[in-house]
Amino acid sequence: MADAAPEETVLDVLIVGAGLSGIGAARQLQQRCPGKRFAILEARQAMGGTWDLFRYPGIRSDSDMYTLGYRFKPWKGAKAIADGPSILSYIRETAEEAGITQHIRFGHKVVSAAWHSHEACWTVTAERAADGSRQQWRARFLYVCAGYYSYAAGHRPAFPGEESFRGRIVHPQFWDASLDYAGKRVVVIGSGATAVTMVPAMAGTAAHVTMLQRSPSYVVTRPGEDAMAARLRRLLPERLAYAATRWKNVLLGMFFFQLARRRPERVSERMIGLAAAQLGPGIDVGRHFTPRYKPWDQRVCLVPDGDLFREIREGRASVVTDTIERLTEDGILLASGQTLPADIVVTATGLKLNMLGDIAVTVDGQPRIPAEQMAYKGMMLSDVPNLVLAFGYTNASWTLKADLTAEYVCRLLRYMDRRGHAWPCHARCCRASGAVPGLYVRLRAARAGVLPRQGDRKPWRLYQNYVMDMLTLRHGRIADGVLQFDAKQSATVPREAPVSLSGGEVQP
Repeated sequence: MADAAPEETVLDVLIVGAGLSGIGAARQLQQRCPGKRFAILEARQAMGGTWDLFRYPGIRSDSDMYTLGYRFKPWKGAKAIADGPSILSYIRETAEEAGITQHIRFGHKVVSAAWHSHEACWTVTAERAADGSRQQWRARFLYVCAGYYSYAAGHRPAFPGEESFRGRIVHPQFWDASLDYAGKRVVVIGSGATAVTMVPAMAGTAAHVTMLQRSPSYVVTRPGEDAMAARLRRLLPERLAYAATRWKNVLLGMFFFQLARRRPERVSERMIGLAAAQLGPGIDVGRHFTPRYKPWDQRVCLVPDGDLFREIREGRASVVTDTIERLTEDGILLASGQTLPADIVVTATGLKLNMLGDIAVTVDGQPRIPAEQMAYKGMMLSDVPNLVLAFGYTNASWTLKADLTAEYVCRLLRYMDRRGHAWPCHARCCRASGAVPGLYVRLRAARAGVLPRQGDRKPWRLYQNYVMDMLTLRHGRIADGVLQFDAKQSATVPREAPVSLSGGEVQP
């Protein structure tokens, strides 16, 4: 039997996760809905989410900090592509400045959430890390900022012959800080953002680092510092300079993404050509840096100041494109017959995808599975009242969409207060046509049966476009004919009322 939470009152908003999205959501609630009671449940003993969990060498952002940073808090660091500890400090500073830390309950892992229509309220059960006991929290609105991957396990394929390997095998998500790789031969398996970060970071200390990839990814260079941002900071007030730099980077990112989608061959040729120029002669660019897919079919890997190319060019690192036959006592035997000697093997093979932080969700006793629901505006699930997911972009920084989502939640709460909405009308099965699996992120891990579905028209379709989302979420109508409200105020439900989703016919 779960104990009741220490708070006697029902919360207006319960946030799950104290990472980049959760702290940002809490801050916007404070600013835009100052009267709302909220709390944050965090499974770990520290805030920061990804930026506290990941400790592998070279951990850094793969988006510039002028867009990965919050809209309401300027990024003051010199580096546009920041390291993990700097990002973690930024998140903690945001929480401390706003007094958010006191609202966080650390060591509380949410395991289930049950919506009860007769109470218009969520009952959320959390397991306490301290003693394994369970505690229940009640809230009108549930805001899940738990990301899209499991903190408990990474995507880690098993390789034949692992038991015979005499060295160390480590996964970046669970990096051992005591691991000494100085003078060691390191093989990093993977070609994504983690791999292209770790290889140059380890190359200066290890005897040699090899990036072993099954197939190439697009890798582009970007300056570690934004020269225009530095100039704008000298000329303009801090917030205005930050806003100008943010919009500059947003628009440039959108331009290049659209160009890549419309003229993929031209953009592909240009990106591969730039990589070849930085690698110099002697590198088989056609084999190692020419992907089999179009630009932005998967997220492009970013290397600040060309550090990966530099380490390869100067011989401290190398790239091998092949498949693994098996591990041997002292290395990896490839399908081609080549053997890569290794003292340490790093499996940068990706993340284990999950949704809702593995929370078991029920509505009036009936389970709700994210993969069986439709995604409304990329943030809500059909037939699930008063629940919002914070989710970022595939083709831009995470925080751009997370910020817009938090703004929308605040608009929605204020709208409901003004009109006295208290009860969802009727959450019917959505009938948006052309439903397909949601493509929030193109991860290499299997995603079938995990992500929500999307439709072929708004508000069920994802556009991956910041300007379109801004117009919709910041300025669009709340009462769009899809959200279903009851205008009658219930005597048993206070002012913070539930909202329900329907993808069926528009109701008057």
